[in-house]
Amino acid sequence: MATDYKQEENGVVALRKEREEDDIDLDLDEEEDEEDQQNWEDWNEEDDEDGDDENFYDSEMLCLFCDSLYTCSNLLFQHCASSHHFDFNAIKKILSLDFYGCFKLINYIRFQVSEKTCWCCRITCESKQELQHHLHEVASFENYKLPWDDDKYLTPFMEEDPLLYSFGDDEEGEDDGYVPEKVLRDVGSSEKVSNDDNCAIEQFSSKLKSPLENGEWSSSPESDIKTANLLEKSTVNGFVGAGEGASSHQKVKDRQLSLSSAEVAANEIKDINKNYFGSYSSFGIHREMISDKVRTDAYRRAILENPSLLKGAVVMDVGCGTGILSLFAAQAGASRVIAVEASKKMASVAAQVAKDNGLLSSESSGEAKHHCTGKIEVVQAMVEELENAKRIKPESVDVLLSEWMGYCLLYESMLSSVLYARDKWLKPSGAILPDTATIFVAGFGRGGTSLPFWENVYGFNMSCIGKEVVEDAAQLPLVDTIDGCDIVTETQVLQSFDLVTMKHQEMDFTAKVELAPKSDALVDDPAELSSKMGKCHGLVLWFETGFTKRFCREMPTILSTSPNTPKTHWSQTILTFKEPITMGKGKQVGSDGSGAVGSDACPAGRLQSRISIVRGAQHRSIDISMEISAIGPDGRRRSWPVQMFKME
Repeated sequence: MATDYKQEENGVVALRKEREEDDIDLDLDEEEDEEDQQNWEDWNEEDDEDGDDENFYDSEMLCLFCDSLYTCSNLLFQHCASSHHFDFNAIKKILSLDFYGCFKLINYIRFQVSEKTCWCCRITCESKQELQHHLHEVASFENYKLPWDDDKYLTPFMEEDPLLYSFGDDEEGEDDGYVPEKVLRDVGSSEKVSNDDNCAIEQFSSKLKSPLENGEWSSSPESDIKTANLLEKSTVNGFVGAGEGASSHQKVKDRQLSLSSAEVAANEIKDINKNYFGSYSSFGIHREMISDKVRTDAYRRAILENPSLLKGAVVMDVGCGTGILSLFAAQAGASRVIAVEASKKMASVAAQVAKDNGLLSSESSGEAKHHCTGKIEVVQAMVEELENAKRIKPESVDVLLSEWMGYCLLYESMLSSVLYARDKWLKPSGAILPDTATIFVAGFGRGGTSLPFWENVYGFNMSCIGKEVVEDAAQLPLVDTIDGCDIVTETQVLQSFDLVTMKHQEMDFTAKVELAPKSDALVDDPAELSSKMGKCHGLVLWFETGFTKRFCREMPTILSTSPNTPKTHWSQTILTFKEPITMGKGKQVGSDGSGAVGSDACPAGRLQSRISIVRGAQHRSIDISMEISAIGPDGRRRSWPVQMFKME
């Protein structure tokens, strides 16, 4: 019995122990469930703290151009295409934009719209409503530059912009656009980029002279398609390309490749500068400039006939070339002339010329300086790098002298270099020669085109060629001379610059002008109706620079490139309309006024034009946009699509 009891007791103990273990396991399971539930709740709370990502991706998306909201990026882009002439998917396909290119494009457009600026032609409007009416499609993507190809547009313009993480959602079957959420978050936050990389980029950019320092176009300029394709082979906007074997981690973390975009841009600028200054190593171009009597005589009068300004002055000649202006300054009595020339060959030539005329200073660089006691110091350097070549005390120059003007005043001009020298070395009370510059605009008639020439070539009609030439001219600006008698509208000032006070960014501008028919360009005899209704075939631009009484008290001078004055090597810049516009004064005899404004049936009484000139993506180039509206005698308006002209 005792044995049986003992066995029974052992069985009970074992059963109790088994139950206790089961209870322990049950408790552990409950604890794990509670812990899992707690973790789930914590995860949800964390999501709430992060701004509810799921709701973020499902939230309404703001249109790029107006206040419309959409829950689907596909619907949003359909709206942009139909209402704002912006076909996102077509642009993405034509330009082969990858995820990062699309990301930057969206941020770029949001930034431009906030500035009331057209994303395409960069014309600035006076209101958001005016911008809505202005928006247009890109005329052609051939050789189109990508103004958004800048890493600054990797930072979202809007803090929480769901469109940035949704624009690829509606594209089925496209794996190329997939980027892991981690990369999206890294791109969306500038804090994710390595500080070391930022420092390296800043150090590299500082060697290029940033636009805030010297007014030159961006040290990592808006790359053209060729540059973008070059970068695409190895990187995409500073990240490793999304080809095989490239991880999302590499796209964000590769430090060395983050500089590649800036390096390519730097090399591009270096090559352009080399070619630019190299072109001035030819004596032919210097002979052309010196032989331009309008140009050279204007500078000679301003320098030699204003003794109170030049006598005993310290003069800096920016871009001295052969040194002709420096020679004038020394002849006028300057105590010291610092002649700065970037071209190595021309700096050597300028020094030799100064030496041959007994005006070279021993302070000049190069072999020609020995045994010289003159006043001219020739320094071979870009003015932005002058500090590295020669020690010049800041604000020690009395007169800043330069012939910096280019075609249309600003093309390939050295204005930014002059402003840099002004800010660095000119005394607060110092003088700039010239000290003003003004761009003028007027409409030109048929005689300003090539049509008359091709209509009678040794008695043969070749007008078909003339028409094609005019069509091509509507795509590219022409640098040519127009006779004053071919101007058919009044002349207006497009833009004025005061070189003493202007800022670097003022080199980019948008201006509006209204042009009325020129009185003597129209015939008042109703019998000569066709002559009375003159046709305007385009706009012509020219400039004047002034040596004003502000500094040239004895002999103020104006250098003009007007069609009504003797010709200069700058000629004029011609912007041809896609179709001529008929103009007339008052209600025309024989016209019923019911036709389209600007036609023979309803001649325009006025032309309203908005013109923008901005520094182009390519270094030293400029982009010109032109919008034209014709106003009829009854107040009706007709507008033409914007025309884009590139000078490069």
